[in-house]
Amino acid sequence: MKTIKIGTNIQQAEGFKAFVPNPFPPKEGFDFDAKILKNNNEATRLLGKLDGITKLLPDSDFFLLMYLRKDAASSSQIEGTRATMIDAIEAGVKPESSKSSDVDDILHYIRALNYGIKRISVDNFPMSLRFIRELHKQLMSQARATHFSDPGEFRKSQNWIGGTKPSTASFVPAPVHEMQRALADLEKFIHTDDEISIIIKAGLIHAQFETIHPFLDGNGRTGRMLITFYLWKQGYLEKPVLFLSSFFKKHQQLYYAKLLGYHNGHVYEWLEFFLEGVIEIANEAIDIVSEITALREKDFIKIHKLGTRAAESASLILPKLYGQPIVDVNTIQNWTGFTRAGAQTVIVRFIKMKILQPKNKDRKYGQTYIYKEYVNIFSDSK
Repeated sequence: MKTIKIGTNIQQAEGFKAFVPNPFPPKEGFDFDAKILKNNNEATRLLGKLDGITKLLPDSDFFLLMYLRKDAASSSQIEGTRATMIDAIEAGVKPESSKSSDVDDILHYIRALNYGIKRISVDNFPMSLRFIRELHKQLMSQARATHFSDPGEFRKSQNWIGGTKPSTASFVPAPVHEMQRALADLEKFIHTDDEISIIIKAGLIHAQFETIHPFLDGNGRTGRMLITFYLWKQGYLEKPVLFLSSFFKKHQQLYYAKLLGYHNGHVYEWLEFFLEGVIEIANEAIDIVSEITALREKDFIKIHKLGTRAAESASLILPKLYGQPIVDVNTIQNWTGFTRAGAQTVIVRFIKMKILQPKNKDRKYGQTYIYKEYVNIFSDSK
């Protein structure tokens, strides 16, 4: 497969080589082969199908919320975070658990995603360099105090990937003045109305952004958000429910290798990998919607078999579990206004119906309860 020269490693006065991107997109354009075009067509078909069935979910906002957590956990784990999606969900019930720096990373990522959703959907803000800086500010402000990331600001000094200094690094991005030029090219590319497929363009935007590496920290997480926001902004999805971080986490070493290959001109190999990810994750999301629909129907049947008053309170609580599937007694009290004893009675009832179960059976005090069958639907280890 032919290569495209994306940039050149150029010797710097400080004694190391840095990768300086060529003008982007390349003047010769792109020549996508039959395999890429076929995968692009399949990815487009699946996104359309996903968009259609997501609209049928009565609680699609809760579906989106779970996917935000799933993506936040996967994207943060790529960067070394050990916390999980379940840790992030539990932080909504027990705020003290968010004091862990790993959980805090995920919560900051969710905050940035929610900020971006509001910025695009409510403010109709464009996908600009300012938008990217704002995302980064939400992601990195007051996150992991040991990290100096200059939240919301493009770097003013040289950075590098791997090694202890640029001369021993595995990749050294462009120096600051070249970085600024490359960012201007990328912003123009995002807004240019060209003949490149939107999905392929999303893959190019991500890879080019990671090549430029414009922040001192948080480039990977910010760049992965851009994929979803670009597809959503372009109208490919009514809700931003396609997140690729779990695919990148599953194939983490290959993900890094394909991005490195992109720097070295293997653009089409990167796009093949990217499109495979879109197809896999879209198929997964479609299956998840079907599983949620079946589970919802099964559990509402259980509820309708209860007495009238019990069914009324249970029908109030079950939909809320789709957004917050880990609860404690206080959560149920806040949702219903019941006394502590009344809330505990509801929890016991849900346990008997095998909807909830204790999250930690050995815990005597401060017990939380999990809608495990629902949470498992979103698990990467199914």
